[in-house]
Amino acid sequence: MSSPPLALTLANLLLRPGHGSRRTPDRAFGRLLAGAGQAEGDERFVDDFRLLLRHWSRDESLTPVGWWSARGHVRRHLANRARIRRLVDEHPGIAREPIERPVFVVGLPRTATTLTHGVLSLSEQHRCPLLWELLTPDLEGPPKRRRKAVAAARTLVGGIDLFAPRYRDIHPLVAEGPEECTFALPHTVMPLSQAAVPAYRAALEERDFVPDYRYLKEVYQVLQYGRPRRRWVLKSPLHTGNLDALLTVFPDATLVWTHRDPTAVVASFCSLIEHGMAITRRPLDLHGLGATWLDLLSRSVRRGLAARAAVPSEALVDVPYSWLGCDPAAGAPKLYAAVGARWTEADAARLTAVAARPKGSRPHSYDLARYGLTRADVDAAFAGYNALRAEVDRP
Repeated sequence: MSSPPLALTLANLLLRPGHGSRRTPDRAFGRLLAGAGQAEGDERFVDDFRLLLRHWSRDESLTPVGWWSARGHVRRHLANRARIRRLVDEHPGIAREPIERPVFVVGLPRTATTLTHGVLSLSEQHRCPLLWELLTPDLEGPPKRRRKAVAAARTLVGGIDLFAPRYRDIHPLVAEGPEECTFALPHTVMPLSQAAVPAYRAALEERDFVPDYRYLKEVYQVLQYGRPRRRWVLKSPLHTGNLDALLTVFPDATLVWTHRDPTAVVASFCSLIEHGMAITRRPLDLHGLGATWLDLLSRSVRRGLAARAAVPSEALVDVPYSWLGCDPAAGAPKLYAAVGARWTEADAARLTAVAARPKGSRPHSYDLARYGLTRADVDAAFAGYNALRAEVDRP
């Protein structure tokens, strides 16, 4: 493994004095909760995050930056939950805000979900959540409050770019750009991209995600309240394993399922996880990383395939990788037609900017073997999905 960037080394040195609090996670959690606040009757939500931090603290390879990041993750979710609950109590109309016919971009990661989301965000009739909004969901407020929230999001993005310079080549984050629901959902597999948390992973397999999606709906109701109503276009590959819960809360949703060869998906995603996890853990077990995410991704797809069997055909749009990954100009109009939206000349004029790679970024290369995996491993894990993909990719 290459040496960490100097900035990351210095950050670990500066944060080392606080690393000892990892040995008393409940005390650390108590301090986070005291600062974030708690809504009455919200004990279950709070206890789930207390357990998460407790599990997270047990990773012996966690760096000082990794432990700082874990506490930041928990703090943010606790503070946002308390704010959302307070706002709903103060403005009962929030709970009546209709989230009508939302579009959810789902599918495996690294299948052009981000590009698909970006293309759908071009329409003035659509509303995509921005990263800063997902990190600090709130009502429309004074410009000063917005500037503060945007600045906090830029700091987060800047930190990732500083500590993991190659990350932006793989998945660039933009504070004021469209981003995925993962940042607002309380519980997902994403903590597993920062630490070894086997107890949390086991708990997720048994979790009822319906309450998480009800809360996600509240987040979007808050972001919509007092603002013009437009059709929400939402995205996260992590929805794929929870389609049953998603459709329970958003029964009139349209699912846009993007597709790509899983061998490319798994190799590319493991590379993304490697670069992100290098910030929070030392050393990294790359073969363990490969085995973990091959299992998590294939489980997600199997759950998604089971759920999609009950989805009406008119509510499901399959998008081959070739539509946008190879020829966005030809694929974008087809995508809009498929979701019942109108593709305009104004949208087409903005397409190039959305589809272009960030200025100064380098091509992303990846290799399954680096993670101890073979094509045969991936083909076996995704046999059922590959049968569907063969149908979707048929000319």
